[in-house]
Amino acid sequence: MRTKSFIMFFVLMSFHIYIYGQSEGMVRIKGSRYIPLYGRDSTVVEVRDFDLDMYPVTNKDYVDFVKKYPQWQKSKVKKIFADGSYLGNWANDTELKTSEKLNSAVTYVSWFAAKAYCECQGKRLPTMDEWEYAAMADETVKDARIKKSFNEEILAWYEAPRTNENEIGQHPKNYWGVYDLHGLVWEWTSDFNSVLLSGESRKDNNKDNNLFCGSAALGATDLMNYAAFMRYAFRGSIKANYSIKNLGFRCAKDIDNNQQP
Repeated sequence: MRTKSFIMFFVLMSFHIYIYGQSEGMVRIKGSRYIPLYGRDSTVVEVRDFDLDMYPVTNKDYVDFVKKYPQWQKSKVKKIFADGSYLGNWANDTELKTSEKLNSAVTYVSWFAAKAYCECQGKRLPTMDEWEYAAMADETVKDARIKKSFNEEILAWYEAPRTNENEIGQHPKNYWGVYDLHGLVWEWTSDFNSVLLSGESRKDNNKDNNLFCGSAALGATDLMNYAAFMRYAFRGSIKANYSIKNLGFRCAKDIDNNQQP
């Protein structure tokens, strides 16, 4: 009887993994076609199914990371991979300053460091299209961008001081089950600087050095979506080795086709 029960448990767990194949702490984002703020050749972008961390990476997560991979500790990291502000709110290589919270999103982390963290977890940084696609959902619908209240809420957060010091999970999860895409910190994406392109295509090779000042608004598909425009502009103004006090990250993961239901 005990053997049969074990077999049944194993079958149920295997079925669960097959259907819900995402890693622990991640949620499945069902992809689709959508129009981003900046159109490409056809303006429509297709996002495939992917898994995304429910929460941003926390200070505690990153402490564990640098202990395991000391080359990313603040005194050991190569300057080409992180500027002088890297982990600027830490007391030393493995400890935060007393003012910081372990359950707050890690910040002062460069793109190189964020990328390395995700890869060491068997994951990756989300693409900009993946991040924007997941972030356009509110609590009830996949695409809340047409709601005036949704954009106003995000813009109000942009004006709020020191939100990076708040702990994760204080805002309601969105339609997909993801927390804190808005209202806490900005987040790195794998192709964060791909908006530094002129014209209607990100494939254009001519850089628009005035992007942060707003001249690239001419390429926007929806000039009313100021919240998204500010994100694109912010991304276009930074470099991969920058470490900024309100810039963190979360990880994504490709879906194994063998796990697709």
